[in-house]
Amino acid sequence: MTERQDSLSSELNSSSANQNHNSQEQKTDSPVIAPEPAKAAAIKKTSTRGLSINLSQSQIIIIALVLMGTGLWFNISWLGIIGASTSFLFSLGIVLNATRGLITKFLTPQERKNILGFMGFVAAIAGFLKYCGFYSALSNWLNQFEYDEFGSWADWVGALGQISIAILAVYVAWAQYVISKDLTTQQNRITQQQTIDAYFQGISDLTINDEGLLEDWPQERAIAEGRTAAILSSVDAVGKAKIIRFLSQSRLLTPLKRDNRLGRPMLDGAGGYAEDRLYGTRVISLGVMLAGADLSSQDLRWTDLSDANMVRANLTRSDLVKANLSRTILYEANLAAADLKGTQLHYGLPETASPRSRTDIPNYETGEYTGVVLERVNFTGVKRLSGEQRYYICAWCGEKSRNTVPGGCEGIPNLLGR
Repeated sequence: MTERQDSLSSELNSSSANQNHNSQEQKTDSPVIAPEPAKAAAIKKTSTRGLSINLSQSQIIIIALVLMGTGLWFNISWLGIIGASTSFLFSLGIVLNATRGLITKFLTPQERKNILGFMGFVAAIAGFLKYCGFYSALSNWLNQFEYDEFGSWADWVGALGQISIAILAVYVAWAQYVISKDLTTQQNRITQQQTIDAYFQGISDLTINDEGLLEDWPQERAIAEGRTAAILSSVDAVGKAKIIRFLSQSRLLTPLKRDNRLGRPMLDGAGGYAEDRLYGTRVISLGVMLAGADLSSQDLRWTDLSDANMVRANLTRSDLVKANLSRTILYEANLAAADLKGTQLHYGLPETASPRSRTDIPNYETGEYTGVVLERVNFTGVKRLSGEQRYYICAWCGEKSRNTVPGGCEGIPNLLGR
């Protein structure tokens, strides 16, 4: 009896467990399987409904246009009005949506805000003019306007037009003058460069023999100096700087050591010509060719301007880096804002160096009479001035020029005495 009851209870428990398992499977599957067909049907129904609305709206617009055309053709006013009104109402929504989409697509929010603000500003100005009585005053003036005087106004307008044409003609003439001036300047620059190139070639042919060695006889040196003086007086500052750089790099301005018989330049054993500052002879001596010359804002780096007479020369903003100015006469010259980095103003020490002299022989070891003449020179704003250069300049430039030296000359004696 007891065994039968236990078997019945176990069967009941197993059946209830199976029912609970089935119910859990149904609960688990119900949210996944059952709603999907419903969603698909709803989506399909919604899309079908939207499509039918769009098609019916388009059809209504087409029908309304046909009705309006029929009313116009058969002169049926009420039918044309109905068709036009229906087409307007159903098309208005589409046009507004399309316009809004275009505005959103092509205009940023800030641009839309700016356009709206401009329209509001113009409308506000128009409203203020209305309430101030401007339109009424304008209407009264137009009513009292005498149109017979319009002919004289036309004469004034015609005169104004003639004046405008004259002004335009003057402007065109001025533009042509400017263009012609620019073309002339460009042509002059090209012609000058061709002249300088011919000078370079002529000097090279004059002083170099067939073997490529320097061969300058006295008459050849005289002709070379004459050609140099002529061309330096006929070119501008840029041309002068080019010629000086060419002559310096070619060592035609450097005093070269000569033999004691024929006066030919001597080689230094290192592939160049030997330099002799005390007794050497230059192929071309600049002399007074650069006196009063305008060399402002020019590139004169590494040039040899020694022993040149450059009285009252304009060297403002010029680049004189590593240039040799020993025994050069710069009396009353202008060196404002010039770059003097490494510029050689003398030989020897600055304490023993002194400016050149007409009668005394220079000493290139102590520096006596090897320095540049700097009296009354303007040194305002000179760049990269070294301590040795400052000492020599302050010692020999004179009281007037000492006031223009950057950094001052305190503690440096005035050896010039004036």
